[in-house]
Amino acid sequence: MSRSDFEAVIGLEVHAELRTKTKIFCSCPTDFGAEPNTQCCPICMGLPGSMPSLNRRVVELAAMAGLALHCTVSPISRTDRKQYFYPDLPKAYQISQGEVPLCRNGYLVLKTAEGERRIGISRIHIEEDAGKLMHENGKTLIDYNRSGVPLIEIVSEPHLRSGREAADYLRTLRAILVSCGVTDGKMQEGSLRCDVNVSVRPVGMKTFGVRTEIKNLNSFTFVEKAIEYEIARQIALIERGEGVRMETRRYDAVSGETVLMRRKEQAEDYRFIVEPDLPPILLTETEIEALRQCLPEFPDARAARLVREYGLAEKDARTLCQDVALGNYFEAAAKSCAYPRLVSNLLLSELLRHCDGAEFVSPVSADRLAALADLMGEGTVNSATVKKLLLRLCEGDFDPRLVVEQEDLGQIRDKAKLRTVALEVIAENPRAVADYRNGKNAALRSLQGRLMAKTGGRAEPILSEKIMKELLKEEV
Repeated sequence: MSRSDFEAVIGLEVHAELRTKTKIFCSCPTDFGAEPNTQCCPICMGLPGSMPSLNRRVVELAAMAGLALHCTVSPISRTDRKQYFYPDLPKAYQISQGEVPLCRNGYLVLKTAEGERRIGISRIHIEEDAGKLMHENGKTLIDYNRSGVPLIEIVSEPHLRSGREAADYLRTLRAILVSCGVTDGKMQEGSLRCDVNVSVRPVGMKTFGVRTEIKNLNSFTFVEKAIEYEIARQIALIERGEGVRMETRRYDAVSGETVLMRRKEQAEDYRFIVEPDLPPILLTETEIEALRQCLPEFPDARAARLVREYGLAEKDARTLCQDVALGNYFEAAAKSCAYPRLVSNLLLSELLRHCDGAEFVSPVSADRLAALADLMGEGTVNSATVKKLLLRLCEGDFDPRLVVEQEDLGQIRDKAKLRTVALEVIAENPRAVADYRNGKNAALRSLQGRLMAKTGGRAEPILSEKIMKELLKEEV
């Protein structure tokens, strides 16, 4: 049997840290990167007698996420104690939501090569994050700064069928949540991470196969690679007649393999009980509607508008809208420029390579990029000069139009001057001339390249190539 004889069944449990200034049940800050155990209190530490108090902003952000993902937001939900013991969970239970979550029955529209697919979202619930274990020199240390940071868990239906599809789902989900201000989506800081459930079954079978869970994936690439490896591993087990066991696994980025963490003989029983220290969570219809009115323009809608208003290619528009800051930067530049498509091209093909970090932060202001696009669009400079100017702008700010004038960087469009340079190139390169006349069109590119070199890259490309061709014909 081959891979095509099997179908993968994949579901994601995505954990997103909410953008709040304080934790879910106390007033400790949520800043990332603080010294260990400097942002915690008796509530975070689960000390006896400490009492939680729910941060109302957590409920609002979670409800906004639900509305953005077409969920039904419950006017009444509750918190529960999820019982399990682990060193980074000091109370020996996690305050989460069990049977009555805040949001249910939503979906996310995923664009694929075959068209749009609706991926179901069974539930979104709020919960507290655990602390962080750090393994050093054979010892395990615990940092409780993260303990109590507010999370939402977004549980998809098992509607995904490949690693690529799962990664695209996560990209789309992240873009929606970030656009709403629900999370900052910094996967490198753990603000967005997911657990993946994977099983395989013969094509046509309706029942599910035995699933494994891959824990704590924090990049799109790792999600795709981990799932594809796990699909292949499970198929190989079935073909050998060994069968798949219910397991929890992790992804090893070095080996590219999933590695066993622990086996499960049966589904985990967390023994949920109603949280006795917190009242039910209430949201009126008026409050829910007010949150709905706060929702922003979503990435897909924004991409469609950029195509419509600025004439962008759909692929480019979608790329710009995957990151809120990137889309905002483009629009700021495009609004002050006569050539928005050139702005998009310069941004995506040139400027992004000079931007460090997972978040988009441009070293060049939007108005400077707009000025470069205008200079290129009106024919004052060519693409080679624009690239050089952009590189210089990344190192320090200046007025591009003024520098072009002061340093005489404008395109050479004087026919007589270009003809003189072209004649020099022809005289200096008889071999390339002969090759061109013998039907080798690549030789023309060589001659044109030498002409550009002689003019410091300033020759107007189309005009100079036309002159070169005319001179080569005259010499026959």
